[in-house]
Amino acid sequence: MLTRRALLRLSSSSTLRTLSTTSSYQRTPSLADIEPNGARTFDARQKKFREGIKEAQAAKEKQDSQSANALSSSYRSSASSNRGSGGAPNAQDASNASSSSASSDASSSSSSYMQEAGNGHVVQALGSLATHTSEAAREGAQEQETSKRKGALSSLIYGTHEGQQMDQEIEKSFSQVLARGKYVHSIVFHSVKPKHVDEYVDLVGSWYPKMAKIEKNHVNLVGSWRTEVGDCDTFVHIWEYQRYHGYHASLHSIASHPDFLAFDRKLKSLITNKQTSLMQEFSFWPTTPPRQLGGCFELRSYTLHPGNLLEWETHWRKGLRARREVMEGVGAWFVQIGDLNTVHHLWQFADLEERKARREMSWGVEGWGDTVHKTVPLIQTMKSRVLVAMPWSPVA
Repeated sequence: MLTRRALLRLSSSSTLRTLSTTSSYQRTPSLADIEPNGARTFDARQKKFREGIKEAQAAKEKQDSQSANALSSSYRSSASSNRGSGGAPNAQDASNASSSSASSDASSSSSSYMQEAGNGHVVQALGSLATHTSEAAREGAQEQETSKRKGALSSLIYGTHEGQQMDQEIEKSFSQVLARGKYVHSIVFHSVKPKHVDEYVDLVGSWYPKMAKIEKNHVNLVGSWRTEVGDCDTFVHIWEYQRYHGYHASLHSIASHPDFLAFDRKLKSLITNKQTSLMQEFSFWPTTPPRQLGGCFELRSYTLHPGNLLEWETHWRKGLRARREVMEGVGAWFVQIGDLNTVHHLWQFADLEERKARREMSWGVEGWGDTVHKTVPLIQTMKSRVLVAMPWSPVA
């Protein structure tokens, strides 16, 4: 997860504490731990989770509305007072209003809270690290400037409204068109030596949650899973960062931890291969906040023909609306650094039988058949893995 350059920043005189190990390890979770016929319990947790999300969103919208009304009322009162005294609003009033507005925006972007299913507590959602107001303003200005420009070829080639809109989208980068843009996710695959699986779970299970809890690391752990069907004894971890500068800051902070070198040395002795890609989530499918629904997961990975990512997004934007009526999605991401032209979709099911039933039900939902018909030709290869969540995984 960390680069050699980051390691070199560590002082050679750093004092390291040895990571504690035990001779007896906890048994690694598996599909055998999932109770059969658990669909009813899963559905109840899913319903509670979705209702909590709606309540949290409604509360946030109400709070934002009240803050905006209070700010507007305060400014009108100040302006009225100045007019009554024969003067115009002074520079200090305007500055204060602008500062309050910016503060309100920053507060709103850093206080996204969701209801966690299972225990009823309010937890901070994934994707809630504070954004820099200056960067948001700069990106907004760039997007506004881009929308003003028209493609040079649109008047010559594209005569329809759809063609002109496509031309405008082509002028933007894929990340602007497809992604929310605020977050970068990494997906890390560890191939573990079979005889060291339990030892690996013990090591990573104590290290990853600890790193995610340290605020200065600026990182959220989306989840950790073990592959049960597919490339077995491969563990999958998804992390969330505040853009690329957050990714660099996180690497540096974690590499500076006094226990990191001991952890890294031990990890390398337990795995045979490590693969990391940097991704962004699709704008129409934000990554779920932490939740505990139970069951199993399916990670579906697609390698697309180059140049088809925008078309894939267009069709799946409609397809997800159909799928969400019968299935529970965790997130969808496209790789920007690593295995290019790769898309990952992560789903959650009560069990494998319920997975089969839900997928069959999708064909009865309007719009799903059209999505499949239009996206299959875009695929070069595809892969499916059945996963089980680790005990420390926030999404489980």
